[in-house]
Amino acid sequence: MGVQSSDLLDVERIREDFPILQREFGGEQLIYLDNAATSQTPEPVVETIADYYRTTNANVHRGLHQLSHEASIAYEEAHDRVAAFIGAEGREEIVFTKNTTESMNLVAYAWGLNELGPGDEVVLTEMEHHAALVTWQQIAKRTGATVRYIEVDEDGYLDMDHARELIGPDTAMVSVVHISNTLGTVNPVADLADLAHDHDAYIFVDGAQSAPTRPVDVQDIDADFFAFSGHKMCGPTGIGVLYGKERILEEMEPYLYGGEMIRKVTFDDSTWNELPWKFEAGTPVIAQGIALAEACDYLDDIGMDRVRRHEEALAEYTYDRLEEFENIEVYGPPGDDRGGLVAFNLGAVHAHDTSEILNEFAVAVRAGDHCTQPLHDKLGTPASARASFYIYNTREEVDALVDALGETRDLFA
Repeated sequence: MGVQSSDLLDVERIREDFPILQREFGGEQLIYLDNAATSQTPEPVVETIADYYRTTNANVHRGLHQLSHEASIAYEEAHDRVAAFIGAEGREEIVFTKNTTESMNLVAYAWGLNELGPGDEVVLTEMEHHAALVTWQQIAKRTGATVRYIEVDEDGYLDMDHARELIGPDTAMVSVVHISNTLGTVNPVADLADLAHDHDAYIFVDGAQSAPTRPVDVQDIDADFFAFSGHKMCGPTGIGVLYGKERILEEMEPYLYGGEMIRKVTFDDSTWNELPWKFEAGTPVIAQGIALAEACDYLDDIGMDRVRRHEEALAEYTYDRLEEFENIEVYGPPGDDRGGLVAFNLGAVHAHDTSEILNEFAVAVRAGDHCTQPLHDKLGTPASARASFYIYNTREEVDALVDALGETRDLFA
C-alpha cells in the first residue's frame, strides 16, 4: 500500500504545532481531512500575526516613522521570501492578492480585457475550478473571444492529443489547474506551457493545490502566471499570490486604482508605481503577507519533497482502503498517481449525507461539487465526498475514516 507516512515525517511532532487538532466533538477527537479547502495554521504562523499587531502594526510605504519603516521592510521581505519559495526571480514578480480567485481575476481583467478580441481563444480544461472557468467565460463574453476545453479522459487524465489539437494559432491564453481539486490529477503543466509558447500564447497555472503540497519552480514550469492561496499552505486567510513574469506585468495595466499603486497624480492623469506595488492598490494585506512568509519558512523547514511524499502516500493508502468497499466510486487516476486528495461516492448515498454521518464521528471531509460543477456533470454525479491530506494527517486517521464509512454504508443499507 505504498510508503508509510511515518517513514517520511515526524507527524506527531508536527501535530504539536496545531492545537486545533486536539479538539473533540461528541467525545471523538477531530480528524481533519478537508485540507484542499483550507489547511490548519501552525503556532509559529499564528505567533507571527500576533507579534506584528503587538509590535509593528503600521501602514507600509506611507510614513517616515519607525513603525512604518519596520512594517515596510517586513512586508517587502515577505515578497522576497515568497518569490524564493516558488523560484521566481524577485519581488517584482510577486503580487499579493486576497486569494487564487482574485489573482485569476487580476490577470483576466488587466490583461484579458485589453488583449483579447474576436477570433482569439482561451483554452481551459474540463477539470478547471470555477475561479478559472467562470472568470474566463465572462471575459470572453465581453471581448468576443472563445473559450475551449481540453477533454478529461475516463481515467481522470487530460487528453494531451486533444490539447495539441486545441492549442493553435488562435490561442491567446491557456489556463490550467496544476492539480485537480476533485480528481487529484497532476497535470503536465510544463508540457502545456511548451504548447502554449509554441503558438505565442501565455499560460496561467492555478497552483492552489500544488504550491502547498510539493516543490514548485515557476521558471522550470515556464509559467507566465502562477497563482496560489496562503490559507491552503499553513498561512492565514485573506492572502493570495500572483506570480507573473516581470516583462508581462510591466506591460499590463493595473486592475485596481487608488493609493500605493501610483507614482504621480495630477488633475489630468496618473502614472503607475513600480512592480509589484503597481498591482497592490490601497492598504495591502500586511499582516497576512508577513505571516505567509513565515508559512513558507515552516514548510521549507519540513521540506517540500517530504510534504509531497507524505500526502501522496496517504492518498494512495486511502485509495487502496476505499477499494475494499464493493459499491464505491472513486474519481480520478490510480492511487499511486495523484495528489493528496481522494473524491468518492459511497453507492447511492448522497455526498452530503456521507459528510453528515462522518461528522458524527468527528471526521471532517468536504462534500459538494468542489467548485467544479461541469466536471461533476461529466462524471455523472451532482456531488462527491472528498478527503484531502496534509502534513499532520496519519494512516490511523485514514483507518478511522474508512471505519466511519463502513458505519455509513450499514446505516443506508
